[in-house]
Amino acid sequence: MAAASTVRAVGRRSRRLFDIFVAEIPWTVSSKELKEYFSQFGSVQRCQLPFNRDTGFHRRYCWIKFSTPEEVQNVLQKDPHILEGSKLALKQQIRRRRSQRKSQSE
Repeated sequence: MAAASTVRAVGRRSRRLFDIFVAEIPWTVSSKELKEYFSQFGSVQRCQLPFNRDTGFHRRYCWIKFSTPEEVQNVLQKDPHILEGSKLALKQQIRRRRSQRKSQSE
């Protein structure tokens, strides 16, 4: 059990490396389609779309990593983002330095 909690903690830390959190993704949209859609704003380095092991469907949210901060701003300036008739909910991930995280946890 301890190994599973360690894996989850590492996963949470790695998500901080992403630029944008996207929610309300339609069930029918794939990771490839998300990359294609967001590539109009810049170079998408990575798209992490987690799946539910029990259902086999994705969890309707993802994290996206861009090459530059300017590309992130390009995405955030456009509103709304609509895929297959559904409005996506976007939130910029806040990156903190290690020293800031340590001082907040104390």
